[in-house]
Amino acid sequence: MSIKKITVIGAGNVGAEAANQIVSKELANVVLLDKYGDIAKGKALDILTSASLKNSSSSIIGTDDYSFTENSDIVIITAGIPRKPGMSREELVETNGNIIADITKNIKKYSPDTIIIMVTNPLDVMTYLAYKVSGFKAEKVVGMAGVLDTVRFKTFIAEELGVMAKDVNAMTLGGHGDEMVPLVDFATVSGIPLKQLIEPDVLEKIIERTQKGGAEIVKLLKTGSAYYAPAVSAVEMAEAIIKGRKSVLPAAAFLSGQYGIDNIHLGVPVVLGASGVEKIIEFDLGQKDLKKLQNSAAVVKETVNKLEKVMNIAK
Repeated sequence: MSIKKITVIGAGNVGAEAANQIVSKELANVVLLDKYGDIAKGKALDILTSASLKNSSSSIIGTDDYSFTENSDIVIITAGIPRKPGMSREELVETNGNIIADITKNIKKYSPDTIIIMVTNPLDVMTYLAYKVSGFKAEKVVGMAGVLDTVRFKTFIAEELGVMAKDVNAMTLGGHGDEMVPLVDFATVSGIPLKQLIEPDVLEKIIERTQKGGAEIVKLLKTGSAYYAPAVSAVEMAEAIIKGRKSVLPAAAFLSGQYGIDNIHLGVPVVLGASGVEKIIEFDLGQKDLKKLQNSAAVVKETVNKLEKVMNIAK
């Protein structure tokens, strides 16, 4: 079995932690790329040094040269400016749009058969942009959001109930922002319906905290944004692809009519395996949650339309 290769673009907190996780898990050899090459090299060397203590034989190099990324099996994109306090994900669209477009062109040049996992915000929109710029098949361009949003939802439920998060079965769909849709009606704790365990007013507070989970961390950090959980979430997706697990995960996938939504990337349940998004799972959400999902899609679509106009992207 040949050793897999994963490129992580962006050597900031999220990218460096993702690279560290990949090496620690011995999932693949890693190329950590950043426009500041010495920073990428320094962090890669630090990660490589730690690998021996973790009994990992995975290699990692840092670089600012895209030629080192050639023939990557997966490319995880974390590059871009992070949110600042009071800034919405959508406000990032034009600045990060230009960054992602340039990165995607280089990915296509050196790794035309790769699978892209997008982490950069506004995530759903940047995933769509990478899909359009790369010209890759839809199943090979996917965004991380749903895994992160879901694990936050599960964590807050577990905190409230005083149980282990692994016993919480829940999922969050929709855009990676305030319009995300935690599926309360389908959530259980070891098979027990969530609504039977938590009072409605408390549950509403948990939903709101989930929707604003990223902003809560940004406010606390003051000069940065979340990175441990986003990195682990991206690596969870990469592992499902590398190992061909066929994991059912919520992810930003390209929709072509599913849930009445067309021509955008949005968080929905997918089967993630060796070829990327192997299947989009469509099920009966109920009218209330379906309406929320479609409203979330409308917000993402509005931002996509602005991006297409600003960057002159063909629809």
